[in-house]
Amino acid sequence: MRPSELTATAPGPADDPPAPRSTRHTDLPRNRRPLRLRAVGGLTDMVMVGPALLAVVVFVLIPIVVAAKLSLTNWDGYSPHPEFLGLANYRRLFSDPGVASATHVTLVIAVVGTVACNVLGLGLAMMLNGTGRLKAVLRGLFFYPHVLGAVIIGFLWSAVLSSDGAVNAVLTAAHHGTIPFLADPHWALAAVVFVVVWSTFGVNVVLYLSGLQTIPESLLEAARLDGASRWQTFRHVVLPMLAPTVTINVVLVLVQLLRVYDLVLAMTDGGPAGHTQTYAYMVLASSFRNGQIGYALAQSVVLMVATAVLAIVIVLLRQRSEKAVEA
Repeated sequence: MRPSELTATAPGPADDPPAPRSTRHTDLPRNRRPLRLRAVGGLTDMVMVGPALLAVVVFVLIPIVVAAKLSLTNWDGYSPHPEFLGLANYRRLFSDPGVASATHVTLVIAVVGTVACNVLGLGLAMMLNGTGRLKAVLRGLFFYPHVLGAVIIGFLWSAVLSSDGAVNAVLTAAHHGTIPFLADPHWALAAVVFVVVWSTFGVNVVLYLSGLQTIPESLLEAARLDGASRWQTFRHVVLPMLAPTVTINVVLVLVQLLRVYDLVLAMTDGGPAGHTQTYAYMVLASSFRNGQIGYALAQSVVLMVATAVLAIVIVLLRQRSEKAVEA
């Protein structure tokens, strides 16, 4: 055999069988790792989650349990040994005409405000979607009211809508009669709803803008090529893609408006004659102010449960509709 053939047929490093790759324990699935590594991983997870979990327990769960316990008593905020009343506070709550009136006002603000914030927020987000200096400025302007405190907003609009405020001054200069924005029950409630929407919808604009920017341009282009109109594109492409964002916006706004208090306090102080007194205002400004802490806590527990139930129902309905569409 010639040397060239010996060189060509001699086994080299490239012809050697590959060495077996060592499998590290960390490359295995969690349920197949050794017990020691699983214990270390679980301990690491607990260390990472522990502070947040502790904060939730201390600042959320424990206060809820304490409030529920005290809502069954006649505690006035000072007595070390309140008398146990059972469900008397809750029976009083459901027969109190003031609670019924405050619930009605709260539902009007929550329902009208939630619909208006989402419709206005989505419409403006559609208009402001894209690039451009003017659009960027308008986004900041629409979001700015949310940066201000609710008390500041209430005092500002109270000055603007009062009997000698800016709006009535303009109406008087134009030889029109003044409008009792904050003195008439119907006008006052409408003014509160308007200010609530004005101070809230900026967040909805930002959230809807973020949702619109996640829609692939290829879907919109395909709809246009298929001859779909703008309304058809919005209804069959944009709105289904925004379904999770719509759910988040509805839940966030509804929860926020069900507990409106500080804006009403600064703007109308619940007047005139309690026609703008919301449920949260009644709990904080009436029951706590009168030393009826046990009764106020019962009202708070009912509001918390009602808010949680509404939020869960909205999420479940959204999931049910998504499953129906997929089926």
